[in-house]
Amino acid sequence: MGRRQIRKGIFKHVRDIKNAFYYSLNGIRFLVKERAFKHELYLGCIIVVIELFKNTSPTMRLYLFSSYFFILVTEAFNSAIETTVNRIGVKKHALSQMAKDISSAAVFLAIFHFGIVWILSFVL
Repeated sequence: MGRRQIRKGIFKHVRDIKNAFYYSLNGIRFLVKERAFKHELYLGCIIVVIELFKNTSPTMRLYLFSSYFFILVTEAFNSAIETTVNRIGVKKHALSQMAKDISSAAVFLAIFHFGIVWILSFVL
């Protein structure tokens, strides 16, 4: 394998990484337009303001913010699943509804987890 081929391979990987970055930005642009995602972003702004004035250990603060980001990640998966199901067909189907309900339940569990962590941050 010559230098030219190695150089081509490296540039191909860099291009792939750049494209993946732009695809991710497009996904974030889509998510920011989603109503539920906006609500969760507003929740995050409130959390940051409260945490600035609260005396919380850095470990608990890290755990609190990571559980908050877990909500955003599950909401992203929920939106992806709902978009895919809507793309497949407009007609109601039991399995399509089940997929949407399960992804919605995942978001609910993430919010529930965050609530427990939030309560523990006041207690501990």
